[in-house]
Amino acid sequence: MSATGTQQTDTDARIPTNMRTLLLLEALGHSDKAMTPTEMNASVGLPKQTVHRLCTTLEAEGFLVRDGDGKGYRAARRTRLMSAGLLHASWANIARHQVLSEIAKTVGETVNYVVPEEAGMRYLDRVDTDWSFRIQLPVGTNVPFHCTASGKVFMASLTPKARVAFVTALNLTGHTRKTHVSAEALMAELKQIAKQGYAEDDEEFLDDMVAVAVPIRDLTGRYVASLAVHGPTQRMSLSHARDMLPVLQSGAEKLRDALFI
Repeated sequence: MSATGTQQTDTDARIPTNMRTLLLLEALGHSDKAMTPTEMNASVGLPKQTVHRLCTTLEAEGFLVRDGDGKGYRAARRTRLMSAGLLHASWANIARHQVLSEIAKTVGETVNYVVPEEAGMRYLDRVDTDWSFRIQLPVGTNVPFHCTASGKVFMASLTPKARVAFVTALNLTGHTRKTHVSAEALMAELKQIAKQGYAEDDEEFLDDMVAVAVPIRDLTGRYVASLAVHGPTQRMSLSHARDMLPVLQSGAEKLRDALFI
């Protein structure tokens, strides 16, 4: 086999099968004209025979159509409808960010939309405070469940039995002197959070940072995400953070309406 053939085979193996079609469509989406398989190949670096095979399949399934000269491919109706649908779906992200912006403007501190995942609570969206002095937890950051307001709101949303199982499985690492490292103490607080409808972080994750969070629920009342505000203790006391709860609760209702109605 030639060096070129070996390189193409290696490249083909490195790209997951389920990604190859997406890469071809992405290349086509970046072009302002129809593309031949050779031109697509130059963009994605797959073997020519793989690109030809994928193009033939996409054409047969209605995602690609041949251009007038019969050599190049362009997006067919099925791909255009899919693209339009994905673009339309982005309205939910825009609506969510607008609500966060409104809340941040009212409370004057950083507001976060946080969701649970395997690695912890993930900051999916946020609007930063205008203050130059702020706590840096950018979008994409994962933070622990047991010592953050957003994480405790999530855990409190679980049924009592599931709550026990979840807390038992956690590694209750101490991040500050105020972090709950006792499962019993954490369980007692989660029971209280479930009753009161909000959670606090009193310098439990980071020294000199406090936070409060409320749950965002869908139309059936199921937990979806946490809406949280945090700030440095030099500017925001825990009592001050509690004063922001009505704004957060109203914002959670707006997010429910914007995302699920």
